[in-house]
Amino acid sequence: MTAASAGAGALTAELMRVNGRAAAKVSVLERGLHYGDGLFETIACLDGQPRFLRRHLRRLASGCVRLGLGPVDIPALGDEVRELARGARRAIVKVLVTRGPAVSRGYAASGREVPTRITLRYPWPEEDPSLAQQGLRVRIAATRLGENPALAGLKHCNRLEQVLARREWDDAGISEALMLSSSGALISGTMTNVFVVEDSGLLTPRLDRCGVAGIMREVVLEEAAAAGIAAAECRLEAAELTRAGEVFLTNALGGIRPVRELAGVSLAPGPVTRKLQARLAVRLAAAAHSGSAGDA
Repeated sequence: MTAASAGAGALTAELMRVNGRAAAKVSVLERGLHYGDGLFETIACLDGQPRFLRRHLRRLASGCVRLGLGPVDIPALGDEVRELARGARRAIVKVLVTRGPAVSRGYAASGREVPTRITLRYPWPEEDPSLAQQGLRVRIAATRLGENPALAGLKHCNRLEQVLARREWDDAGISEALMLSSSGALISGTMTNVFVVEDSGLLTPRLDRCGVAGIMREVVLEEAAAAGIAAAECRLEAAELTRAGEVFLTNALGGIRPVRELAGVSLAPGPVTRKLQARLAVRLAAAAHSGSAGDA
């Protein structure tokens, strides 16, 4: 099934599956639609291979357990992602798993719901290559993230805080906004994780009260350890940003992106950022050559 665009320039999904079927539809009683009762993954696919697929599926399976969604056929979901990625030079595959259509009205789940799994393939637009070298312009969002340990780390379908934060600017030169929690802790960008370099050591916000534990964040922490770069997950305040020698952002699509301007203050991509970018590039190139898509 191909999702046709409604007009010129509209977002189009090249391929879509609902519970593994190309011609299926999503129920209007879907709890994911009514309550955001579900999880999602955004997977980069290069040369027909989904990148870090095992890691994405592991995070998804863990999230399903935490939310009590199930049973979900994770191996079948993996097969669907590989099928959608096949033959595409550059694509993005989005996976959504929800509790499924409601059996009764209201917030309470009956326990008889059957999970819905949706997979979509989107074109992956070419990015300005200078962003990886020169860096991004980033602002600080006024919208704050609510703290809720029960949802911390999950890539759940409730993204209204990020939607509100993204509405705060329309300057095409700004790539991202960093978000603080309700108690003032630095957490993440609207669609990225954040790393701060101080005294050649790497700091990243602890995500025990809110925020998404990103796949690329996990990989970068592994690469830092392998490179002998001291790294810590800790509570960071906004003031840490003013003392930072380097700041960079990560996500599943962009990898590592330096920050060259933060809230109007200039920064320069530094040696720690460059070292980790180089290590990540080698790792991904080796994975692509071996066909492991970075999971090793």
